[in-house]
Amino acid sequence: MNLHIDTSQMDRISIDIDSKHFEATSKKRKAQYLLEFIDSKLSELGESPKAITSITINKGPGSFTGLRVGATVAATLGWSLGIPVDTELQLV
Repeated sequence: MNLHIDTSQMDRISIDIDSKHFEATSKKRKAQYLLEFIDSKLSELGESPKAITSITINKGPGSFTGLRVGATVAATLGWSLGIPVDTELQLV
């Protein structure tokens, strides 16, 4: 299953788990809330993080800090699960 993370907006987190889309409002603690949000949505679908086979992120445009949050969480999840992650940001 693919996980797509979008933290490009300052006040919102969006994730797609395969074809299912989920959104939450998060202005503060975005980095901490993102992991909780992913875990809760996987649980709702009866899945665990181990079911994720690939991770992608929204590369922008968007807020620099928001994009970094998404890229960091994706890279950390990918590393811990041993799966491919597409996190190359083209920030100039």
